[in-house]
Amino acid sequence: MTNSSVGWDEDAVVAAWPGRPPLTEKLRADACVVGLGASGLAAVEAIAARGLSVVGVDAGRVAAGAAGRNGGFLLGGPALFLHEAVRRWGRDPAEWLYRETLAELDRLSTRLGADVVRRVGSIRLAGLPGDPASEAEAVDLEAELRDCAKQAAALRAAGVAVRDYDGPLGRGLFLPDDAAVNPARRVIALAAPVGGLFENSPVVELHPGLVRTSAGSVSAPVIIVAVDGRLEELLPPLAGRVRTARLQMLAAAPIAPRLPCPVYGRWGYDYAQQDASGRLFVGGARDRFLAEEWTARAEPSESVQAALDVIATRFAGQPVEVTHRWAASVGFTPDARPLVTQALAGVFAGGGYNGTGNLAGRIAARATAALALDGTAPPACFAA
Repeated sequence: MTNSSVGWDEDAVVAAWPGRPPLTEKLRADACVVGLGASGLAAVEAIAARGLSVVGVDAGRVAAGAAGRNGGFLLGGPALFLHEAVRRWGRDPAEWLYRETLAELDRLSTRLGADVVRRVGSIRLAGLPGDPASEAEAVDLEAELRDCAKQAAALRAAGVAVRDYDGPLGRGLFLPDDAAVNPARRVIALAAPVGGLFENSPVVELHPGLVRTSAGSVSAPVIIVAVDGRLEELLPPLAGRVRTARLQMLAAAPIAPRLPCPVYGRWGYDYAQQDASGRLFVGGARDRFLAEEWTARAEPSESVQAALDVIATRFAGQPVEVTHRWAASVGFTPDARPLVTQALAGVFAGGGYNGTGNLAGRIAARATAALALDGTAPPACFAA
């Protein structure tokens, strides 16, 4: 029987998380951070490092949103492939973000260790594993191979390690610097030593200087909203600058070793990784159902999940037994630059990671803290 809970949460460390209490008091602090995913925690850390008092709140558990429900890919660079980011933003902003994400990955690897961050690289496939299922798929595969060559050229020009991949899964690129992670376990490991955090405290009002939750409040001259999906609901002035979409995934019972690292194919829309136990975690297909996936609903849909069943079989090379299905809300911006901006007087936002916030989100959060506390303009790879 398929479970509607998140497959990552079966991890023993995640399941044993003791949690943090809900906010039930009226508190005062130098700053309040809304959202306790990996980016929100980076903002909390950046503020506390200055010797300032900070309170963090989340509507649910730490990593209960997209931060703990994504594919667990720790990939260098922006959401766009590097050559496309260079074309849209310019070389310096695109390459700067790539270097910073790799530096953040190094920091996480050192801090959390190999048990949490597996530096196994990643594979970008042209198409999906196996023979093309149609003539149109074959044509698209060849077009994607040409795009892989453009990506590889841009990576090499930027000094980023990349190799051609031609193996049992298909053809594409291998990027050795990347990594895999259980995303929920990563965030819980980051949250464990941090004080002043409150879970299960949904924000019901947010005004300059005040965050009111369902049972308490925080008065603070600086407020940072570090959420991805539904950002425009918390901060209506950002409507039109960021748009919420649904991300969907499934988990499948263990199979023999098949995926040596995170693998993403078909222009990056479909993706999978296999953990040490052999379980598969598969996501994607959003582009095939765009009209219904521009939504703030965070429950799996039959149409996308049916497509994921087929995608999972392609990645596995055999039929799979689906054990979990879930969804999450993520934010997209028109030009794929994450937001680092002031939304209201004293209220700042970081979000809109375009489906790839695991590393870029933490860099954006620190830039948001610098904007809020120092007035430092964000780097050009972020939309201000």
